[in-house]
Amino acid sequence: TRAPVEGGPGRSSREVSPMPQEFALEAPLRITDTTLRDTLKLQAESRMPAQGLESIAQDMDQVGFHSADVCDGATFDLATRVLFDDPWERIRTLKQRMPRTPLQMLLRGQYLVGNRIYPDDVVEAFVKYAAESGIEIFRLYDALNDERNLAATVRAVKAAGKQVQLALCYSTTEERGLCGPFYTLDYFLEKAIALEEMGAESICIQDWEGLLSPYDAQVLIAALKARVRVPVQLQTNHTSGMAAMTVLKAAEAGVDLVDACLLSHHLETLPPDVEPLVTSLRGTPRDTGLDLKKLIKMDECLETMASSLSPHTANGYLAGFDPRSRRHRIPGGMLSDLRTQLQGAGAADRMPDVLEELPYTRKELGYPPLVTPMSQIVGMQAVSNVLRGRWKVVSSQVQDYVYGLYGRPPAPMDPDVVKQALEGYTREGSGTSPGPADEIAPEMNKAREETRGLAQDMGDVLTYALYPVTGMRFLKVKYGKESPPDQAMAQSAVVQPEAVPPAPSPRARTFNIFLGGRSFQVMVDPVDATSPRLPSRPEPRPTSTIQARPRPAAPPAITPQPSVAGPKPSASNEEAVLTAPMPGVVLRYTVEVGQEVKAGQTAVVLEAMKMENALPAPADGIVKRLCTGPGAKVARGTNLVTIGPAVGPPE
Repeated sequence: TRAPVEGGPGRSSREVSPMPQEFALEAPLRITDTTLRDTLKLQAESRMPAQGLESIAQDMDQVGFHSADVCDGATFDLATRVLFDDPWERIRTLKQRMPRTPLQMLLRGQYLVGNRIYPDDVVEAFVKYAAESGIEIFRLYDALNDERNLAATVRAVKAAGKQVQLALCYSTTEERGLCGPFYTLDYFLEKAIALEEMGAESICIQDWEGLLSPYDAQVLIAALKARVRVPVQLQTNHTSGMAAMTVLKAAEAGVDLVDACLLSHHLETLPPDVEPLVTSLRGTPRDTGLDLKKLIKMDECLETMASSLSPHTANGYLAGFDPRSRRHRIPGGMLSDLRTQLQGAGAADRMPDVLEELPYTRKELGYPPLVTPMSQIVGMQAVSNVLRGRWKVVSSQVQDYVYGLYGRPPAPMDPDVVKQALEGYTREGSGTSPGPADEIAPEMNKAREETRGLAQDMGDVLTYALYPVTGMRFLKVKYGKESPPDQAMAQSAVVQPEAVPPAPSPRARTFNIFLGGRSFQVMVDPVDATSPRLPSRPEPRPTSTIQARPRPAAPPAITPQPSVAGPKPSASNEEAVLTAPMPGVVLRYTVEVGQEVKAGQTAVVLEAMKMENALPAPADGIVKRLCTGPGAKVARGTNLVTIGPAVGPPE
């Protein structure tokens, strides 16, 4: 025990309780703050002013954080696609306001800040420019823990003279933690040693899914500290509700650094709060030494900025932790994306079915960790399995993954799924080269040529190279060639007279609502009272091995298939219209006006939730109209292609 708090040389009537256990490391716990990265998600949803964040950055620079994590794939995507703010300028501005604190960037290895593998020349140019803009620490991870997808980025960071931190994506199988069968203690130790040999200057255990339990963290961190020579960092999230306890046990086990966030109690997907962590370790061998008064002042400023947000803002980010994540393993941000896509497809009530399907889809695909981009790939395939029937429709990303273009999965894939996914798949190359990026041709010269006359610096060229469709639109808005989409829609909006509400249908039902000690009665009526009821959830599937589990019957398809306006064209002048089955962005058309097409032939590729969806022609005939253009943001039901009978001139 410590010395008595009061009293003479004898025992005191009031003594501080002993430590719960001996700390494995008697050194201050260093903290990487993620506030400036994570609050951009709130800013994107609520239009929180960037100036406020910049003023907080100046105060944050005085606190004494080990580093400030300021950008990742989500911030680059939101900045260019939603906010129309230059992400490169944001980095430079933050560095000006934080000269004392190293700025840190999270990169998806060879994926950088995108959802596909980029060639080495794009990787080298991106890292070099990020370093010149003010990034000093690069945390690199691969969604499959395939170190081949990190090698080029490691070389680029070393060439730029900056610090490289390599991360391991933590995951589990069958809710068993470190007990395996695939994600075991030995698995993580072997991977960590391999990363150290690659040149890692520190190693991070990255628990995006919030699955690392406190006592597993204690075992894992202690084992890592005994086996690797470089510092060990931990990143975990609130998603399952264990983050604060997990970080505390990791601190006791000797972890060198942890991620924390000032505003994390607002967001289910973020690391633990900074202030309780600082307070909990005060006076212990792991005392962070951070100024709590300054932290509270900054938190109050952020609270004021966030006070205008309603519980419905930020796409579900304010929902609190989700204990079901131990089962479905989807990070909180991905859950909000899934909800949005299901709502856009008119199937919001199928969310429980998707969460039930996710573990099976993940198992059949070899238990990939559900981090970007694998969370999107597996999540959207689970949605497709629920809405269209199991493995009836397979995205191009799933095909590429099964073929091997994303890397090696942690476990064997279901051979039946592999066979079905690759049916009709054609791709040059073997998919088994030393690295998945080895078969990709250089792209920087092409990006420079296609942005000639528009791009003003390397940052502009890289933005286009990363996001050819949305990046080009961002550059046109940035240089006044186009108006931001929201402004364009507002300028063309027509105010409609308020409609007289219809009388309730016979299917209307009255419900009692109890809220805050008060009761209300509300009547709920389907929008389309003549439509049939949606099919009920299928019975839960039995849990067994991949080979032994019987394949469940396909649930009825309800809305995601492209709809057709009018009957199939015949000798008459009737037309068929391909419409968007869900909100998204038109990436490209694969047909031209005047071209003859067959029913089922891919006509347009729609990006939804960062996945490419090939939409088939609804009928045989001649393409009469392409109703939008590449880069167009469309709502569900928007006309995309009109197909007429094979007679008459094209329009």
